[in-house]
Amino acid sequence: MADFGSEALDAFRGEIRDWLAGAFPAELKGQGMAYMTGQLAGNAKADAWRAAMGERGWGTPTWPTQYGGGGLTPAHARVLQQEMAALSAWNPIGGMGVMMFGPTLLEFGTEAQKQRHIPNIVTGAIRWCQGYSEPGAGSDLASLATKCEDKGDHYLINGSKIWTSGANLADWCFCLVRTDTAKKHEGISFILIDMKTPGVETRPIKMISGASQFCETFFTDVKVPKENLVGQVNAGWTIAKRLLQFERQNISASLGAGNIGAATVAGGVAQVARHYVGVDDADRLADTDLRARIAAHQMEAKAFNLTAQRAALEAKSGAGPSAATSIMKYAGAKLAQERNELTVEAMGLQGLGWEGEGFAAHETAALKAMLRSKGNSIEGGTSEINLNVVAKRVLGLLDHQ
Repeated sequence: MADFGSEALDAFRGEIRDWLAGAFPAELKGQGMAYMTGQLAGNAKADAWRAAMGERGWGTPTWPTQYGGGGLTPAHARVLQQEMAALSAWNPIGGMGVMMFGPTLLEFGTEAQKQRHIPNIVTGAIRWCQGYSEPGAGSDLASLATKCEDKGDHYLINGSKIWTSGANLADWCFCLVRTDTAKKHEGISFILIDMKTPGVETRPIKMISGASQFCETFFTDVKVPKENLVGQVNAGWTIAKRLLQFERQNISASLGAGNIGAATVAGGVAQVARHYVGVDDADRLADTDLRARIAAHQMEAKAFNLTAQRAALEAKSGAGPSAATSIMKYAGAKLAQERNELTVEAMGLQGLGWEGEGFAAHETAALKAMLRSKGNSIEGGTSEINLNVVAKRVLGLLDHQ
């Protein structure tokens, strides 16, 4: 059923078009980023759109139907994506539950855990955050120290995490904890924590961009039911690495599409440059040096997105994402930073405004997005760590003493 010319796919395309015509409000076209950043909070039509997608399972189109997913083949999912793109419709079901935790739980979780958590991820009813990095365990994540003790009928957790995205808004946290202090990688377990549990505290961190997307998260005598352990005790590192592959795959796709830390300027950097710099008599960007760099960037972006699409298809048809996601994450971070820097450069002085009447909203957004994109080479594994993964697991290079 993978043939786009098949009658089955043509019929499905017609079904999608008819459904979107009635379910997707025209006034929400192109508002995906506004929704993701909370600007449409409380918007009744946006909430109805999320409910409609969740009911169909089309926010997670290829996930199993027994947990509420769409159950579509990769070919059918591409048709859905194409038809949504044609209407400037966007997927309202996202976040860490979809990007990272859901796929990991489908692979490693018990049936009871899947039945409990996956349906809420599919409908967007529950928000998840990631308890990985600690003040003393960043790139060397396996040195984490958050302690998890077996108290017979429950686990007791004490410690802290940092750079926990959206922790102050999250309902649940998938967390790495230390269950054996005698071993490093083999002493880590993967556990799920209800953020309403007594002893959980979050403190937002204000970033250079002015936003507070990250938090410090503290666990003080937090009691966690034993059924919240995913996998076996001390076997969490394997699960953690698999989740990072899903994370890097999805982050790289978002970076390439300009969805993380990118200025929301219609037309992209080329149109921004034409507007602010101007064109010559041949209708080309007047600044020849900037023109050449934007052209090179556009070629890299096109190649990146085609490669990302191929990698996604290979992941869906095989055993999921591989270590090659580190290549995409590294390249995507570089691409996103370059895009934002070119945008601010093209705006000239108008790209340097933080606030005030002298600057349009998209101009101040461009500067803040450029600053935010500096974190693209840190989140989801630093560029240095990703290069190490590529060297060892993709190229097969070994450390030499």
